[in-house]
Amino acid sequence: MQPLSGVRVLDLSRILAGPHATQTLSDLGAEVLKLEAPWGDDTRSWGPPFQSGFDGEAVASYFLSCNRGKRIETVNIKQEQARLRTLVAEFDVVVENFKPGTFDAVVDDVPEHVIVCSISGYGQNGPRRDEVAFDLTMQARSGIMSITGDADGGPAKVGVAWIDVMTGMNAVSSILAALYHREKTGKGARIDVSLWDTALASLVNQGHNALAGITPGRMGSAHPTLVPYRAFEASDGWFAIGVGTENQWHKLVAALELDVPEHWMDNSARIEERTAVESTVQAAVSSLDRATLEGLLRGIPCAPVNTVNEALHDIQTEARNGIVEHEGVMTLASPLRFIQPSKENSEV
Repeated sequence: MQPLSGVRVLDLSRILAGPHATQTLSDLGAEVLKLEAPWGDDTRSWGPPFQSGFDGEAVASYFLSCNRGKRIETVNIKQEQARLRTLVAEFDVVVENFKPGTFDAVVDDVPEHVIVCSISGYGQNGPRRDEVAFDLTMQARSGIMSITGDADGGPAKVGVAWIDVMTGMNAVSSILAALYHREKTGKGARIDVSLWDTALASLVNQGHNALAGITPGRMGSAHPTLVPYRAFEASDGWFAIGVGTENQWHKLVAALELDVPEHWMDNSARIEERTAVESTVQAAVSSLDRATLEGLLRGIPCAPVNTVNEALHDIQTEARNGIVEHEGVMTLASPLRFIQPSKENSEV
């Protein structure tokens, strides 16, 4: 039995954050009913590429990335409000990303046991509450684009809509906590998750650097407080090396036979002389191919800078069943894995 077997989720969301959250709940065993407007979720048309979907209709690959494991029905909420209110009462969890205030205007009497998770751009209150938002605009306003990209280039966004994805995961975490709370109290909850709060929280160390008086900036693939920690150019492509401990620095020096001053053993000194350190490592790396580097640098965090296709065909992807077939569609697998106890342990 899966962890959320028996839990019923009504998905009123569209685009990515909400659908990603409900897909994760489905992966955990919940029954998910997704209600779409007659014209469908916006992402059905966000292509090319297009491919045959879970229902056999051609849809954008984007839609397939976050709607696995759901039963989908069509409803015009403006015209079928009574039906929506009936459905809400029949489910354990409702996930919605209407404009703030819309859900409450339509469903004005939510049963006590129901958990309602509202996902929005800026949250259910505040001066920006009613502003529209996309992942791009969140990366821009939150400062993330100001610290992404090359130092001498313009601002860049992360290559996937990661604020949407993280917002979805925050929604899942909140819903799981609410389900646990309901087990103890019998009462549901109202959850307010926003892209804005997620974006700010995701600044983590860079946000705290700013609180300490340092203005973070773009550094390419480099790290503000670790050196060397970036992508270097090998003879056949880019290769990432990250040194985070004194032991790893010693291993790197030995493996690449680097002639370096003794004081570089201290990370703070390497930060002060970042350009010299990185140039020294780059000179050693440039004549070696990526496969050779992986062999030499075992025990040090390192990896080739792969294309997405190379990552999908990595030996670890195959070993971990990272790509699965679901209802005739090849899709990325859920990252949530539960290690089953061995027969010996289960009998204890």
